[in-house]
Order: sequence, then C-alpha cells, then structure tokens
Amino acid sequence: MIVIGFGIFLILHGLVHLLYMGQSIRLFELQPGMVWPDGSAVLSRTIGDEPVRVIAAVLLITAAVGFALGGAGLAFRQEWWRPIILGISVYSSIIYLLLWDGRMKTLNDKGFVGIAINLAILLMILAFRLP
Repeated sequence: MIVIGFGIFLILHGLVHLLYMGQSIRLFELQPGMVWPDGSAVLSRTIGDEPVRVIAAVLLITAAVGFALGGAGLAFRQEWWRPIILGISVYSSIIYLLLWDGRMKTLNDKGFVGIAINLAILLMILAFRLP
C-alpha cells in the first residue's frame, strides 16, 4: 500500500508542475499579482520574458509527464520507475533554479517548495532506499 501511495504522490507532484505551466503562459494566476517566471535572473535578461514563459511551459509539461510516468511505474511495480524519478527530480529542480528571479522574497511562489519536495524524494530513494 505504501508503494502505491508513494506512486500517487509522485503523480500529484507532477500535476503541480502543470499549475505552474498555466501560470507561466498566463492561463490563470496562482496568486493575485504573481508574475512568475517573469524576471528570471538567468534567462529573462537575455531573451526576454515572453520567450521565457513559453520555455517554462514546455519544460514544466515535460517534468509533469516524467513524474506521472515514474509514479505510475512505481505504482505498477515496474523496474524503470527509479531512474525516471531520480532524473526528473533533478530536472525539475534545475527548471525552478533557472527561472528564479534571484530574489529571496516569496520563495514559495517561485518553486522552492517544489525543490524541497524534489530533494526529499531524492533523499528517500537514494539514502533510505525507499520504497
């Protein structure tokens, strides 16, 4: 039961990436006045905010699919779930770091909770050999 629960958790974690995708292409606002990923310290100054929004959407869809596949693989006890989840957890964290505006204010709006969850997933799989 724990394995299936962790698989579902991974799928849900992936679905949260779709919320950030919707925010990035302005389908909706996750919070009033939230402008993420505008102002990315790494990308916006080079290519502008509009291309960053499109890039963010594509990257986040990829992350959502990766977590969904890995979570489903785990729930169905497939051998290939582990490398997918390890890779997609690192990939997702890199996305949010690339899209970060460099400011420490309102980090929870900028994907840092997701990074903490990714690190917890990596720790559970690598250090504790779960599930």
